Amino acid sequence: MYSSRRSGWARFEGKKVLLLQGPHGPFFKRVARVLASVGASSVDKINFNGGDVLFYPGSAHAYSGGLADWPAYLGAFIVQHQIDCVMVFGDCRPLHMDARQVAHARGVQYWVFEEGYVRPNFITLERHGVNGFTCLPAERTLYDGWQPAPLADEITVPPSFGLAAKYAMAYFTAATLARPWFRRYQHHRNLTMLDGLYWVRSYARKIRFRKKEAHALDDLKPNAAGKFFLVVLQVTADAQVKMHSPYESISEFIVDTVRSFAQHGPQNTRLVIKHHPMDRGYSNYHSLIAELCSKYSLAERIRYIHDQHLPTLLANAEGVVTINSTVGLSALWHGTPTITMGTAVYDMQGLTCQVGLEAFWHNPTAHKPDAALHEKFRNYVTAHTQINGNFYVELPESEAVDLHWHTGVVQPLAAEC
Repeated sequence: MYSSRRSGWARFEGKKVLLLQGPHGPFFKRVARVLASVGASSVDKINFNGGDVLFYPGSAHAYSGGLADWPAYLGAFIVQHQIDCVMVFGDCRPLHMDARQVAHARGVQYWVFEEGYVRPNFITLERHGVNGFTCLPAERTLYDGWQPAPLADEITVPPSFGLAAKYAMAYFTAATLARPWFRRYQHHRNLTMLDGLYWVRSYARKIRFRKKEAHALDDLKPNAAGKFFLVVLQVTADAQVKMHSPYESISEFIVDTVRSFAQHGPQNTRLVIKHHPMDRGYSNYHSLIAELCSKYSLAERIRYIHDQHLPTLLANAEGVVTINSTVGLSALWHGTPTITMGTAVYDMQGLTCQVGLEAFWHNPTAHKPDAALHEKFRNYVTAHTQINGNFYVELPESEAVDLHWHTGVVQPLAAEC
């Protein structure tokens, strides 16, 4: 039986924890529950808009100031409440970027929740930050000597899109209605009731694209004519792109990748560009890709798809091109050659291509991931940073504490940054 007191959560026993912004929904209420179960000395929460208040009412503190005054407020709060640990969701939000600096300056631990490095049944909780802010070692020689730790059986997480949509709509609505009490708040993306309709638009597009692309995989499976590279897009407002890559936008990444493929991609290969499922309601790159196909005479060699079975695509692709999506880790699990165009936690010698996109097009098999290294890397990352759980739904037949974290007794491969 799972016990939170024997899990990685036990490191917060006796700690005073401060929660800032979390995902849409009651996830941070669940985190507070698990922290209480392991004996955290106290759990405080700061709310910044009506959506935060909706899902963490009552005992939370409200910050109604602007971004310029936030660091001083947080510093004083940490001193007054003797905070030991700050927890956030998304380390690239402006509020959380400032919080990182304040926490580090005062010797306070800074913990970041993010989507799971290992999908689909995990979320990430990592000290210091993720991707470009990670403290996970990046040298393969350290992993080569790693003795894999025993891990608990993985629990399958139920589908969560419907509940996530419900929470998002409620969050956006509450934030809009409570605007008079948080006039100086600036969200990291649009925050109105109309923007909340993204989830409705996203679901409608999902149905439409799935019907339209019903046979899209037929010519992308083994023995079909031609070979293909898979380009994995990320969400439009993904801060991991702007903070940890040379690109200012997904459009810029598409332009750069298609231009390179036109100049250097072998004639017997195609480019399959896959839209991010959580970005359906926000963006559509059909016009941009059509323009690039015309410019480079690639109409017969480029496919733009939306809702297709990702494991099938990964298993059959010659190679995968991504900025720093965690889909790259899934590609490595399938043994598919992968190249990252930004900073990614898994971008290292032996796992990903290190010599540039032009060389990758011509000989992807030369960059096939080392299976033994990948197994050790995945085990280490899972043991140290992954929680078996979900931001929106609780695990089936879970106990009071449903976020299952490894015991955390394994030693780091390198000193923490």
